[in-house]
Amino acid sequence: MTTLRVGVGSGNPVKRRAVELALGSAADADLPGGPTGVAVESVPVDSGVSEQPTGHAETIAGAENRAAAVLEAEPRDGAPAYDLGVGVEGGVARFDGTEGRYLIMWAAATDGDRVGRAAGPSLALPADVAARIDDGEELGPVMDDRLGTDGVATRGGAAGALTGGRVGRAEALAAGVSGALGPFVSDLY
Repeated sequence: MTTLRVGVGSGNPVKRRAVELALGSAADADLPGGPTGVAVESVPVDSGVSEQPTGHAETIAGAENRAAAVLEAEPRDGAPAYDLGVGVEGGVARFDGTEGRYLIMWAAATDGDRVGRAAGPSLALPADVAARIDDGEELGPVMDDRLGTDGVATRGGAAGALTGGRVGRAEALAAGVSGALGPFVSDLY
């Protein structure tokens, strides 16, 4: 294999960028099969979960569904279109032992046989934002309203806003993607 073909189960450019950050160059990534290059493409697919995933189980399911759907993409020249499918899903959840709601991030990677899963950082939501989520609104539009902007999810995201730009959405999601790649880059699995 000369080029590892990776499909990201989303049309969101920030999610694609997160996968690119996690993979780095093929030389640095020490990927199975020793590819000489990595091609990352966006593959818009349905997550199979609600627009605003709530809780870890639903958020993980969204990431797994996206990763699996990538591998079902239209074959190219009789071969699967992608060697690896990656799904990234953001959600909101509560944690036992602490108050409030948190922004959570989960990633899944699959080659059709193995599946890797990992979480990105979890960030506390401001009380007024959490209250609107509890009332049924979605985080992206709530953050757009709060910030007086449009399309925060395709830029720095809530993660960027909640950390004063110290952790952008792509970098936060890349942490989860890096963990999900574990079974594909480490002999420990």
